[in-house]
Amino acid sequence: MNDMIQRKKRIDRGIKVRSDTIYALSSLKDLAYLLAPRSALILGVLLLPLLVPGLYWQRVLCLMGIYGLLAIALDFLANFAGLACLGMAFFVGTGGYISGMLNATFGLPTVITIPIATFVGALFCTVALLPCLPLRGVYFAVISFVYPLLVSKLIAATGAFGGTDGITGLSMIPNIWFSQYLVLGILLLCTFGLRRLVNEDIGLVFRGIKDNDQSIRASGMNITYYKALAVFITALMGCFAGAYLSHLYGWVGLSLLAMDFSIFPLAAVVVGGVGTIAGPLIGTLILVPVSELLRSFAGLRMIFYSMLIVFFIIFWREGILNWARRKYEQFEYIVRV
Repeated sequence: MNDMIQRKKRIDRGIKVRSDTIYALSSLKDLAYLLAPRSALILGVLLLPLLVPGLYWQRVLCLMGIYGLLAIALDFLANFAGLACLGMAFFVGTGGYISGMLNATFGLPTVITIPIATFVGALFCTVALLPCLPLRGVYFAVISFVYPLLVSKLIAATGAFGGTDGITGLSMIPNIWFSQYLVLGILLLCTFGLRRLVNEDIGLVFRGIKDNDQSIRASGMNITYYKALAVFITALMGCFAGAYLSHLYGWVGLSLLAMDFSIFPLAAVVVGGVGTIAGPLIGTLILVPVSELLRSFAGLRMIFYSMLIVFFIIFWREGILNWARRKYEQFEYIVRV
């Protein structure tokens, strides 16, 4: 009689109620089940500056934060608002050039130029993309892809904003530790802020526009307003990335309009997990170090991105985060009956 029957029990059994976002917690173990993945992500990101060796990899970590911002912004815009954007470089270049011009022309410090470039640049990008908002799917993707190409060609042809030489002599962020924790802090804030946003009522509106915009229009809502709002939120992160980069390197030029800022976030979204917000961040943490190790192969890195996207789309469509979350929720342990 002392021997009790044992059986396996899933770790999430009894915690989930009705949906993936409503839980019933009855113990600290249940609370730990919810907090463990989130805490691991936060602590892992915050500990990264202490683990990377040397100034070079510290700069790479800053770049990782930038790509992470662009990736989660792209995931939000494409998979929650239905606007597949391939022109993230347009946001980066706009924020970088505005911040660089304010600093070089008026001598404003970085604590002023970065916020101004973030908000003014986001507003400018939203207005510039406003005529394209009625487009959907591949049409919006193609048009958005053309924007950074058009701007870079105009700058090179007219010599505006320093032309191909760019704007040099900008004020730099003096402390590398502050640089790292600034971009990583903004990255975590945007990640969890967007996750909260998409679960609010406005998130339901965004999903409705993506799935069936006619139903949203029939409800009396202004679809163009909500699409513009989604673009503005995305542009805020992209313009901050550009403004931050201009003062990280003390220079702004055509490289901020490079296709890397459009293609790399797409690869991170596919690898990390589409429609997860946090998944693209994990994809970035994996792809950026690999990309730096492949830097000596120059243009072949784009082939690597392409092959990676094809592999995940065909053989591992759910992405890393969705796969890891499924395994975590299906974990079983022995209980006595």
